[in-house]
Amino acid sequence: MAETGKKNRQFRAEVRKVLNILTHSLYTNREIFLRELISNASDALDKLRFRANRSEQPSGGDMPLEIRITIDKDNKTFTIADTGVGMTADELAENLGTIAKSGSEEFLANLQSETAAGAAAGDAEKPDASNIVGRFGIGFYSVFMVADKVEVISTPAFGEERGAAVWSSDGLGAYSIKSAGSDAPARGTVVKAHIKDDAVEFLEKFRVESAVRNHSAFMPFPIFLDGERINPEPALWREPKFFIKKEQYEAFYKALTYDAKAPMDVLHLSVDAPVQFNALLYIPDSKQDFFGVDRDFWGIDLYARRVLIQRRNKELIPEYLAFFKGVTDTEDLPLNISRETLQENVLLRKINQVIVKQVLGHLEKMEKDNRETYLRFWRLHGKIFKLGYNDFPNRERVSALLRFNSSALDDDEALTSLAEYMSRAPAEQKTFWYVSAPNREAVCLNPHMEIFRKKGIEVLYLFEPVDEFVMEGLGKYKEWDFKPVENATDDALAAFDDRKDASQASQQASAPLSGEEQEDFDKLLAKMKEILNDKVKEVRVSRRLDDSPSVLVSPDGAMASSMEKLLKVMHKDDTLPVKVLEVNQNHPLLRGMLKIFKADPEDAMLALMTQGLFDTSLLLDGYAREPQALASRVNALLKETAALYADGRAIPR
Repeated sequence: MAETGKKNRQFRAEVRKVLNILTHSLYTNREIFLRELISNASDALDKLRFRANRSEQPSGGDMPLEIRITIDKDNKTFTIADTGVGMTADELAENLGTIAKSGSEEFLANLQSETAAGAAAGDAEKPDASNIVGRFGIGFYSVFMVADKVEVISTPAFGEERGAAVWSSDGLGAYSIKSAGSDAPARGTVVKAHIKDDAVEFLEKFRVESAVRNHSAFMPFPIFLDGERINPEPALWREPKFFIKKEQYEAFYKALTYDAKAPMDVLHLSVDAPVQFNALLYIPDSKQDFFGVDRDFWGIDLYARRVLIQRRNKELIPEYLAFFKGVTDTEDLPLNISRETLQENVLLRKINQVIVKQVLGHLEKMEKDNRETYLRFWRLHGKIFKLGYNDFPNRERVSALLRFNSSALDDDEALTSLAEYMSRAPAEQKTFWYVSAPNREAVCLNPHMEIFRKKGIEVLYLFEPVDEFVMEGLGKYKEWDFKPVENATDDALAAFDDRKDASQASQQASAPLSGEEQEDFDKLLAKMKEILNDKVKEVRVSRRLDDSPSVLVSPDGAMASSMEKLLKVMHKDDTLPVKVLEVNQNHPLLRGMLKIFKADPEDAMLALMTQGLFDTSLLLDGYAREPQALASRVNALLKETAALYADGRAIPR
């Protein structure tokens, strides 16, 4: 039973207000009007080429397919003309007089119907109209952002009635159509915009050229501005890569990035599944400071059917591939009505996944086929690539591509992979050992390295602050753990024999302590803990030292000192950590302190020396919070030493 009194009604719109919204609220950048007019002209040319390829005969068959822009400053007019399919008076009324009526959308719908009918009849040929840009039917009205009057003069290229007509409007809700005079084009459409006083910038050649290069530089047809072509570069990413020369890739890269140097490498992608897109990605031949001034200047330019949608889109590639420069173009991008922003990013995530997979495959091939080229790439961009440890789905692949300096390499510039490290390790080793330091010289002075040199265990050198986070983030690689050398417990290396040359070179000057001496040494350790008080958690005998007198060690299970320092800086914490002071009881300095302790446990020199050991251990650990106090204690020690040497005083034996 029908609802009583129900009556369907049509929505109504206030045309003047709708036009005002379209021209003043939809777009955020006024130069977009030029992108929209060029896109419409390109669509008209594509439609004509498509129909001509289907044996239809357009008027003016010898006319070139092109777009021409002319500027008349005196009359304040901006004109854009194409030699495309053109429109009749009825089509002008239908397409321009009906808001949101898209001729391109209708063209594609008709084409789809024809294709379906052809497939049903056994014709499997699918026409290519992928260059058609228009969809919403509102882009044309953006011209009223800069114009207070617009005239569209059009001559159709097909059909029996090919008379030219003029559509005219002030963008306030009304328009007129009349027959064109002698100034009508032989074929195609001319849009003449009478520029507003507050938009005269678009009567400047440099301004128009800049807008075209920003948004429409890669349209498939030549664009002329006052007779000069301003889009000479083709959309190289859409060309078959087998026919593109190296010089073309380099020229495109320089035009895209303004980089004077040729790129180090190029990756040309044409993908159909699981998502359709084309991409041209370059590896620059120079370093970039992504941890400094270049922090926000990365991303891939995003195009939709050759029309620029967004510069430096950061969703297309992960941050660890930020060094790549290039473009991505897809026909399936879901845009909002203004084509300035994206409706959703599901498609971009899919493109991102494909790009990452392709890039990692490309780098793996480079690493396998040309080691020197890969090492050059690593020195340029390895610092940022290391951030790939955060890419959980690809962590194994990223880990295999990482490179480090290590104790097994003699050259400061030499690098090793994790797989190469594993191949050199003893059979029973299942840990990647690493140490953080500013350079190799600092590593050589690190007391924690002594036991590893003695055992002949290779250690990876981490010279960049980010390396600590890489190791912490990776956790494992092929079931091997990552551990800092300072976290090596007493029994961690017990299973490995000492190197023969290391055992011969180790200190033999100090004889082993007797039982009574060992008891005295234990008392010395207690005295040292008393002197240092709460500055250290414990003072104990070290099993890791061979040449150095002392070292600070993090309590069991604590983080490495270098990571601890980074976190303290991040949290603006300048307090000194409380660690364990380990001492080498066979070192001459500790044996001398033992003699002093046995002679007089309260000797002031013993306190100075204990504090001196702690100070030097702090310095080696990277802490020097009180340099003035440290200098004072060093001077006191020097004073006592000078007095002993000058007076010839002897310590009782």
